[in-house]
Amino acid sequence: DVEDPSFYDGLEPLEIGPLPKVRSAVVTYGYPAGGEQISFTRGVVSRIEVQPYSHIGNRALLAVQTDAAINPGNSGGPVIQDGKVVGVAFQGMPGLENTGFFIPPPIIQHVLKDIEDGVYDGFPQIGIRITPLQNSAYRKYLGLNNQSIGARIDFIDPFSPSNDILKQDDVLLKIGEYTVTSDGTILFDGNMVHASVALSLAQANEELTLKILRNKQEMDLKIKMHVIKYDSAEGFKYTLPKYFIHGGLVFTPLCRDFVQSLREGTDKDNFNMDLFYTLFFSRQENPQAWRSEPVVLASILAHPVNANFQVKSKALVDRVNGRRISNLKELVDAINSNTNKYDVIEFMPDGAIECIDHEKAVAATGEILSTYQISEQSRL
Repeated sequence: DVEDPSFYDGLEPLEIGPLPKVRSAVVTYGYPAGGEQISFTRGVVSRIEVQPYSHIGNRALLAVQTDAAINPGNSGGPVIQDGKVVGVAFQGMPGLENTGFFIPPPIIQHVLKDIEDGVYDGFPQIGIRITPLQNSAYRKYLGLNNQSIGARIDFIDPFSPSNDILKQDDVLLKIGEYTVTSDGTILFDGNMVHASVALSLAQANEELTLKILRNKQEMDLKIKMHVIKYDSAEGFKYTLPKYFIHGGLVFTPLCRDFVQSLREGTDKDNFNMDLFYTLFFSRQENPQAWRSEPVVLASILAHPVNANFQVKSKALVDRVNGRRISNLKELVDAINSNTNKYDVIEFMPDGAIECIDHEKAVAATGEILSTYQISEQSRL
């Protein structure tokens, strides 16, 4: 926003152009570190493929790589070709030179269409993992005659709506109008990209047609696209993190930002790999035991009431007062509703158990907040 709306008088918005071609020239605009004036850098489109997006951490979408300099401060700036916007600069690649990425027009247009109703839903998924199917003997066994078409579905998220429609070992032949090749890619605007691009182009609640091969029979299936909201690996980049303090014990949901802060912190050599596994892999490997919002003991604010607490911080909470904890709200309820003398806290994965005097912890919390200059006991 600008203080004076007249700033925009006489300005004409730039048109969004098409997806630029590989080897074509582009110019990035922005205010990177190193100066105060606007910066212009020219480069060539190096490749177009699916890349992890750093700002959301656990999502990969279509991206364009260029050798134009994209440095801190460039993010959000336009990438121009023939007087049209063909991208938005957003990330580089640490350790590599002349390697920057920008968000291409199909992703920009998706976001603009998404927010037409005033609400941002996000990019939908169907909760599957696609793996190449290039073993000719296996393809013949499955009944595939065309050796270049079809990739295997080797995992289905048990919590996604597609779990009731698709089956593991289904062969994905087509997504909408896009044919899926044996290496799991599609031809998109002249570029071979991962088949997930065809899925991410759909809007939330839009119905998409998939052609699959199951038991040597081709089938057309209709799937309603959903945005996955329960994935705590996404983190809280644009919102303040949730927490709850009880007797100096600081509990918070396990998320990507928390794990990243530990891996980059001063004690990174003692990083708890159980946190990493729980966040990124437990849902796939053991869905029955999965927790929607794992809770971690993030810190212990020293006070006599917790002086003999032996479990170190950064430990995963399993149960509180006998209740299995799947999210922070359940932990708060288990503590606040306790009528016994002690709060019994069980930790994962080794089953360590600790106790804290419930009444003394409640009484001490106000003093602890004052000592450590914390304004609120919780943010839920």
